[in-house]
Amino acid sequence: MNDIKVKVNNLNLFYSGKQALKNISLEMETNRVTALIGPSGCGKSTFIRTLNRMNELIRGVKIRGEVKIDGQNIYDSSVDVVSLRKKIGMVFQKANLFPKSIYDNLVYGPKINGLRNKKKLNEVVEKTLKYAALWDEVKDRLNSSALSLSGGQQQRLCIARALTIEPEIILMDEPASALDPIATAKIEELIFELKKNYTVVIVTHNMQQAARVSDQTAFFYVGELIEFDKTTKIFTNPSKKQTEDYISGRFG
Repeated sequence: MNDIKVKVNNLNLFYSGKQALKNISLEMETNRVTALIGPSGCGKSTFIRTLNRMNELIRGVKIRGEVKIDGQNIYDSSVDVVSLRKKIGMVFQKANLFPKSIYDNLVYGPKINGLRNKKKLNEVVEKTLKYAALWDEVKDRLNSSALSLSGGQQQRLCIARALTIEPEIILMDEPASALDPIATAKIEELIFELKKNYTVVIVTHNMQQAARVSDQTAFFYVGELIEFDKTTKIFTNPSKKQTEDYISGRFG
């Protein structure tokens, strides 16, 4: 049994009075990949953003319940949100790179956090690019614009950039949905590598992808967590008929 990294208790979220998440409770283990599946608009992206308090950037949001990371409720008034977000890297559906060089994209986070030593910054760049399986492809063009890379390379660069601040958890919101099958396969290989050192949470609309990359799967439907279990069980012997209907393609 792995340690519990994230424990969610009775989480409810409202957008301007409309309930988007209803009584969500689940536990995510350290160094595991948890996939969030379900139809569009069912609360997956809203839920993943509760883990780094990004929903608070939206006006009219109210959150009730607990999200504990390493035993601490991140919604406690004593929590420093900047420090919290340093622990949690985020990768979005669309690569959101800065219109700067590959190198500058990667040193941005460490510099904001006070790292100025050029040798150390160079080490961060090489280490994270190697981790993202991108070093050999870009090492001779670090001063080129990050926007000159292919879509798949840009997404791997976003993952490398998320790693530069040495997070403990990596959130991925449909990281491969805009990519071709070859680039998608590279992202999936990378997710597999990441869980050796990080706890990964991935939103995906691709059920084959969830089955391939995750250890645990959560099925969301209309803001509710219908079922949460080991991925093998969810995909071969789900407990709830709704889960079975969704996985077999009967709805969604």
